[in-house]
Amino acid sequence: MQVVVIVLDGVGIGNAPDAALFGDEGSNTLVNTAGAVGGLHIPNLQALGLGNLDKIEGVVPIDAPVGSFGRLRELSNGKGSTVGHWELMGIITKRPFPTYPNGFPPDVIDEFKKRIGRDILGNIPASGTVIIEQLGKEHIRTGYPIVYTSADSVFQIAAHKEIVPLETLYEWCRIAREILTGDNAVARVIARPFVGEPGNFTRTAERKDFSLPPPRDTVLDIAKSSGFDVVGIGKIEDLFAFRGLTESYHTHRNPEGIEKIIEIAGEHRNGIIFANLIDFDQLYGHRNDPSGMAEALEEFDRYLPDIMATIKENDYLFITADHGNDPTTPSTDHSREEVPLLVFSRGKKGKALGTHHFCDLGATIADILGIDSTGCGESLLPLIPG
Repeated sequence: MQVVVIVLDGVGIGNAPDAALFGDEGSNTLVNTAGAVGGLHIPNLQALGLGNLDKIEGVVPIDAPVGSFGRLRELSNGKGSTVGHWELMGIITKRPFPTYPNGFPPDVIDEFKKRIGRDILGNIPASGTVIIEQLGKEHIRTGYPIVYTSADSVFQIAAHKEIVPLETLYEWCRIAREILTGDNAVARVIARPFVGEPGNFTRTAERKDFSLPPPRDTVLDIAKSSGFDVVGIGKIEDLFAFRGLTESYHTHRNPEGIEKIIEIAGEHRNGIIFANLIDFDQLYGHRNDPSGMAEALEEFDRYLPDIMATIKENDYLFITADHGNDPTTPSTDHSREEVPLLVFSRGKKGKALGTHHFCDLGATIADILGIDSTGCGESLLPLIPG
């Protein structure tokens, strides 16, 4: 028996009830993206019931979906990938991770400079593509890394690959991760390598995240200790600090990740395949590119029949998201949204599931595998047609 969970990173479906607390009223990644491009053509997601969840232009509701469909609402205090993925696997984060709208404090930066043996550039909140254009030339001249943050709890280090070797950049991130503890325990330290010339810099696919480990066991840990395979695809290993995985494949772009999902799921593992597809968020949400977001959704939809073909009787496929990232709003950051939940299991009819919580997915997976849950959330398995 295998459970395949695919997180469409940043693909929300309407602001959560508390969106105003995060400045995200009106955000709706799917609906607003569809409206911006004149409609989406995603017939396979439509067949699973996606169009039954909201008025998505081009994705009409259907009477007899082949999957069950609902929404998930976050209980954790945040709207980042770390808290979203952790809660999907049964851990609620009540205390928000620290953010730095004015840059990082002197004690953090001074210690970081001391440990890496050189000065830094930046130390401001910024868009990653913008800040390398602003400071990339100076970085090349001096060799100083570009340090920046965002509205999320991240410490990001950008460096040109011809100036700073990739392994050196990763080592600097490990140093930052060691420094950023206690009150400054950011969710993620992120390596952002780039290449090119001034005026034409491009970030590479060799981004690497250094996350805090979950504070206690997730459903992944419990499944692993119970003897199940637990395979991470994409940035899952980063978000869980390699915890709870028996295998990991660090894919970079959506097609690579999707092909790995099809390959591994086709082997019919006994356990969990947990995948993150990052392009929606990294390439299109953060860059306010609804056309790119729409193309990525339609690309995933074209692959979906091949993914579904790997799902045998008594297997489950869950498609969901970790937060929103509406490319049509002025913000370039994540949005506090509810996320879709689509469920496919061969031979089972579709059904409207209603609105539940992120952590209910983790409880559902535990119920399917017959293992203990984390104690967070309620299983949706009784609601899914047998």
